[in-house]
Amino acid sequence: MSITTLYTSASCNRTPDSLDWGDDGLIYFAANNAIAVFDPKYHGSVKIVRTLTGHTARVNTVRVVHNASDCLGGIDLISGSDDSTCILWNTKDASVPLANARFVLKGHTNSVTVAEAFVDTTHNLIVATGSVDSSIKLWHAENETEFACFQTIDLRSGLTFGMKLFGLPQSNATVLAYTTDTDVVNLCVRQEEGDSFPIFVHVEQLKGHCDWVRGLDHIRLPDSEDCLLASSSQDTFIRLWRISPRASLQKQKQIDEILLDEDITLEERTFTVRTASGSEYHYALSLESVLQGHEGWVYGVHFRIRDNQLHLLSSSIDKTLTVWTPSESGVWVESVRVGEVGGSSLGFYGGKLSPDGRSIIGHGFQGSFHLWHEDPAQPGLWNPGTIIGGHFGGARDLAWDPTGGMYVMTLSADQTTRVHAPWLRGDEVTWHEIGRPQVHGYDMQCLTLLSRYRLASAAEEKIIRIFEAPSNFVQNFRTLCGISDDSEGDEIVKSQPMGASVPSLGLSNKAVFEIEQPETETRHIKDMYPEHYFSPITMSSPPAEETLMQNTLWPEVQKLYGHGNEIYAIACTYDGSLIASACRATSADQAQIILWDTNTWRIVQQLTAHQLTVTQLAFSPNGQFLLSVSRDRTFSVFHRVAVEQERKEFKLFMRSDKSKGVHTRIIWCCDWSHDSETFVTGSRDGKVVAWTKSQEQSSGSATHFIQKAILELKNESITAVAFGRMMLSEKRYLVAVGLESGAIKLYTLGQWDLQLTIAEKDAHHMTVKRLSFRPHVANHQLASCGEDGLVRVYAIEV
Repeated sequence: MSITTLYTSASCNRTPDSLDWGDDGLIYFAANNAIAVFDPKYHGSVKIVRTLTGHTARVNTVRVVHNASDCLGGIDLISGSDDSTCILWNTKDASVPLANARFVLKGHTNSVTVAEAFVDTTHNLIVATGSVDSSIKLWHAENETEFACFQTIDLRSGLTFGMKLFGLPQSNATVLAYTTDTDVVNLCVRQEEGDSFPIFVHVEQLKGHCDWVRGLDHIRLPDSEDCLLASSSQDTFIRLWRISPRASLQKQKQIDEILLDEDITLEERTFTVRTASGSEYHYALSLESVLQGHEGWVYGVHFRIRDNQLHLLSSSIDKTLTVWTPSESGVWVESVRVGEVGGSSLGFYGGKLSPDGRSIIGHGFQGSFHLWHEDPAQPGLWNPGTIIGGHFGGARDLAWDPTGGMYVMTLSADQTTRVHAPWLRGDEVTWHEIGRPQVHGYDMQCLTLLSRYRLASAAEEKIIRIFEAPSNFVQNFRTLCGISDDSEGDEIVKSQPMGASVPSLGLSNKAVFEIEQPETETRHIKDMYPEHYFSPITMSSPPAEETLMQNTLWPEVQKLYGHGNEIYAIACTYDGSLIASACRATSADQAQIILWDTNTWRIVQQLTAHQLTVTQLAFSPNGQFLLSVSRDRTFSVFHRVAVEQERKEFKLFMRSDKSKGVHTRIIWCCDWSHDSETFVTGSRDGKVVAWTKSQEQSSGSATHFIQKAILELKNESITAVAFGRMMLSEKRYLVAVGLESGAIKLYTLGQWDLQLTIAEKDAHHMTVKRLSFRPHVANHQLASCGEDGLVRVYAIEV
């Protein structure tokens, strides 16, 4: 048995330094506690090709190490995390496993928020790490197996925001530029004095900003020995500082002071570097330029040389990314400005230029990505590119399209539901987020799909909300996924609204039937603040973030009231005629399961069986059984029986014993086999138990379920289980088991035979929350979601 990862959905962490673009063309970004590797040119589309796991807490900074092939261990990536460590990675060397964490730097007592690496002229790798413990540590390799800290810079109570290591021309001395929660840039040079070990010595401060300096970058000027250091600040300005070698410290009056206006004076300052041989090198510092154009904090700056010309990218929370270039006269001007229009995001936390300078990527507050490529036929024209996306909170539930398995819908603590589907382009297929039916005001908890275009979801509130896809979504969904036979969609296109919007201060998605056009050009106050911002779109490629936020909502058609606490679990029958729901509970009354008729939206039954919260509900595929598992360490099976004429009700058929039952801890998960003959339950005690129908008849009684096989995984917690949608050879079932550790195990069930383990680096690095096999496909495909926010789809070859 083997697997192939078809799709990984992930968002970028909300930290300014959490993304970098490598010289190999791949983009590395922090995704919760892991690092995702993103290929922006994957077969004409985009895809996350792998993830690197090693940290145990949120990753705050990811940096590519340039020119690293000759340095110790072939380190080409570094990362810093809330677990107080910095990891040096080797991701290229074929002689070591992929994503090999070569060194783990331990020494800080709090989160590592900034990390930087530099390979000097002797091919030694120097690493700088900044932490919330108010220190900067400098590291180097003591031998082939150990990295050690050779210097600690005490910042007293300061916090590090930006760092840059670079070499000085002529002397080849290494400089550390760093910024703290002040408005100055500090410069330290690694000095060799006598026989003492070379350490970084503070030589200068660059003053001029009037708020915290958040970003730094450096570049050596083409055809020159001068270099530029760029600093960006919360004061909305970018300052460029020139560092130039000098033969002596004698200043020239013409260079010394250049008056730009009455308030800004450029002063040339100098410092000296001494080498171990006694040689002295002199350098001058001057302010090259002040760039003004942003209207909000500027979080980052990034230099690239393209066609022998400098390009500087700046990223700001004013929702723009700007490329600056020097004109022939030496004045820096804005050459490109791209960004978001509309939406409710808080701008860009960071941005990078591609190695060739012809693409731009930015990442935003909600973990979203934005990609632009320069049109090769029309230089200067930048077009949005296809992008990946994902949840920035824990993904808690998922469900496949029950009609044809054409998409998987997920739901998250980031207060959104999202539609992930394959984008068909001839023989090429890549998965993308194509819709965001619900953007809510509460953290989402659970969902179920009544049909391809009808959704029931529940957040941390007492209401179940019912949504129906609008006609604009249906049309675009059919185009992207190549769907032709779709009778339900035909009805929606004829009769349903075009889209939906969220009114101000509202939680419900309001239907939008048509877009009104103003009769005249006269604008009134009422026109300046329209009640909705939806506008129909025609998609030929997966939508961008601002489109997902505004133009892919589904109208809310119904609210179901009945529970007294926040809803925790929901399920529906395979024909979508009944919904079962349960809420958080501390008593038998609160733990009642409510059944809803989806034709009348009325409560048809309330089932009592548990004492505490029901953690998952599952209807059997034939609709005759309802299975529930609970925090009270029991499970219950309800059987649908006729009570009078054509009316049927669910009756308690089987209930496990709390004190003598096989499960001794919380039962987290359950699922039915495709033939409704077997079900499994999984619990915190590491047990997965299969129950199957007994064919023994006693005085005409109905079939009973008996214990078939027990799987026990020591020191594990079972959090998700799922049956394959078809039988394997020798009448065996395929069962996927998700663990709290993040791993997924695939078993064949006659007895429990392990076939394959999907490790954390290919599965999840936090709790697996839900597993589900794709229906209506000829092979096995498995979708998973986890507390790490990742959503994955695997193809399984049996």
